[in-house]
Amino acid sequence: MIQKFLIKDNNPRLLILFAGWAADETPFASYHPAGCDFMICYDYRDLTWDATLTAGYHEVHLVGWSMGVWAAAHLPQLLALPLGRCVAINGSPFPVDDTRGIPRSIFQGTIDNLNGPSLHKFLRRMCADTPAFRAFLSVTPRRPLDEIGEELVSVQLQVATQRRKGEGPLPVWREAIVGSNDRIIPPANQLNAWRELQIPVQQTDDAHYQQHLFRYYLQELWTNS
Repeated sequence: MIQKFLIKDNNPRLLILFAGWAADETPFASYHPAGCDFMICYDYRDLTWDATLTAGYHEVHLVGWSMGVWAAAHLPQLLALPLGRCVAINGSPFPVDDTRGIPRSIFQGTIDNLNGPSLHKFLRRMCADTPAFRAFLSVTPRRPLDEIGEELVSVQLQVATQRRKGEGPLPVWREAIVGSNDRIIPPANQLNAWRELQIPVQQTDDAHYQQHLFRYYLQELWTNS
């Protein structure tokens, strides 16, 4: 896992974004949460965590999106932090699951058919409409195709291992956002996951990648807090 500071000004509080599959910092580099250091985590080929990077903060707030919701829920080191607000956006702690995440056949199909055109189609499906997709193209992550393919395969293997060992998600998330127009992770499956875990849910009309949600949770929320 990559842990990268986008803001490191020795603030007493830290905001951590666990981004989605194939992500890097590019779509999120313009956000500036007031009074916070800001870290992004991505590349879930492994879940190695460097606890020295998050030591010494008085408050640590988490935002998870998409595959990042799963990643954070399997990091026991987070539970040792002085956690504040922990919001999961359009994701599931059970990412490869027929009723609580992405159906297994669809996940496997994404792995088997990953190429430039299929990735383009995936990114289009993340967005609400053509204008939103065009805006996203200006901040598209810049990771190599073979690397993000490895990430998918590794996530699939890690999830299977966790299931075999009976390792469920940790109690990291305290609230969840589920967009009814999410075309990546079925909204009904997300709701099933959060209902099982007894996590409060706010349902919206949003797509999987919705810029105004990030603008609020990564910037506007912290302006007067």
